[in-house]
Amino acid sequence: QVQLVESGGGLVQAGGSLRLSCAASGSVFVLTAMGWYRQAPGRQRALVAGVSSGGSSNYGDSVKGRFTISRDNAKNMVYMQMNSLSPEDTAVYYCNARGYTNYVADFVSWGQGTQVTVSS
Repeated sequence: QVQLVESGGGLVQAGGSLRLSCAASGSVFVLTAMGWYRQAPGRQRALVAGVSSGGSSNYGDSVKGRFTISRDNAKNMVYMQMNSLSPEDTAVYYCNARGYTNYVADFVSWGQGTQVTVSS
């Protein structure tokens, strides 16, 4: 019902920065929250950052002060600026969206994932 298209992942040196973008598209929908999760090999998928439609945001403890999530409600896009990256940040990053449509009371959508690799 809602497709999420991600961009911005790639390879970066430790201490560098990346900016991830995620665009939501599809049928008529209302987004209530968007966010980013990540999953490293052998680890569970974990919240990195999330933001509600009202602008309230939260972050995982390991990224506080380094990552910043932002949202453009008019464009149905969410961004995450990632600074001071370290090899521990290497993971597949997934965009997530929650909301509703005229036909679905509540939905959760996931992007395909984008690889972020931080070299030491």
